[in-house]
Amino acid sequence: MATDVRTEITDRVAVLTVSNPERRNAMNLELSGKLVAALERCADDDGVGGVVITGEDPAFCAGGDLGELADADPAVLRRVYSGFLAVAEFPLPTIAAVNGAAVGAGLNLALACDVRLAGPRAKFDARFLQLGLHPGGGYTWMAQRVLGYQRAAALTLFGEVVDAEEAVRIGLVHRVAEDVRAAAVEMAARAAGLPRDLAVTTKSTMRLTSAMSTQEQAVEVEVRAQAASVHSAEFQKRLAALQESIRSR
Repeated sequence: MATDVRTEITDRVAVLTVSNPERRNAMNLELSGKLVAALERCADDDGVGGVVITGEDPAFCAGGDLGELADADPAVLRRVYSGFLAVAEFPLPTIAAVNGAAVGAGLNLALACDVRLAGPRAKFDARFLQLGLHPGGGYTWMAQRVLGYQRAAALTLFGEVVDAEEAVRIGLVHRVAEDVRAAAVEMAARAAGLPRDLAVTTKSTMRLTSAMSTQEQAVEVEVRAQAASVHSAEFQKRLAALQESIRSR
């Protein structure tokens, strides 16, 4: 079975399925390159407003390809992790539909998304240190940003493995869904229904203000973006429709 990233677009939501079935979707150089290319196509497609990333059942992503990692130098490692960085830097809203095990680099892939939903069989296992391997791909930054130091340390240094319900409790996952792909598509469709430029700008603002130390700094960033949106054709159209709805009550 071929290594691939399949793309299916429905109602402005692109579902990207990473598929390396013989290795439980382990991320190798080929798969990482295909993920980058798929994301670039989505970013260039005005018909896409949100992206869901999932894995070929029964796994989400079983980590990096250990055969490639065995003698990898920094340049090769950067290529392996380019797919995760492309997800993290993607301008549109992203959701990870974690349908099975997310191990090592697979946890990176989930963490790189804006939101994570978990299916009943989801499992989250950092496993880097247990393999004698230092974490990579920005894992230590992402894990601490999402979980805080103590919980990130529990997964990373102490090797705790969490299931779907525990992942919700510690804030790694937003919620559990029986049909995680369908739930992720439904959620992504709400973002995809927004004006595309507005969603992109707001996601960028959220990333920027998350690192700020005061509300005043955030206000200064937001006021410029909000003023621009007030003068947009989309806002004027939606405002007029709302006013008309109020008048007709």
